[in-house]
Amino acid sequence: RPTGGYFSDKLGRKLTLTICLAGLAVGYFVMGLITPEWFIVLAVLATMCCSFFVQAGEGAVFAVVPLVQRRLTGQIAGMAGAYGNVGALLFLTVLSVVSAQLFFWVIAATAVVTLIVVQFMDEPRGQMAEVLPDGTVQMIDVH
Repeated sequence: RPTGGYFSDKLGRKLTLTICLAGLAVGYFVMGLITPEWFIVLAVLATMCCSFFVQAGEGAVFAVVPLVQRRLTGQIAGMAGAYGNVGALLFLTVLSVVSAQLFFWVIAATAVVTLIVVQFMDEPRGQMAEVLPDGTVQMIDVH
């Protein structure tokens, strides 16, 4: 996760999310190809590579959180985590009705859809305005 946050700060949030989503889509697709004939080392390496992109993607998502509304960062982060758990529950429900191979491909397809949606995300540049509870406007530098 820290890697995703680090790269978000260095490369930009949108680019980092794009790279992470593309990596995990490919990773889950490859995991759907795993059969009993695969060497265990290759299956573990595929899982580790996919996991790297998943965890970095989580860090990249949380790097976007302060851009929603800075004074509500804690609440927004809590909601992002909660909705992540809801998503996990939905995918576990899918796993209960399909094969493991199809399950991984469903996750890969979901990642591709999310990757497309992220391309429409506008990342703020320069400064963004935040209206404080007392009505004053504060300008916040966005890096």
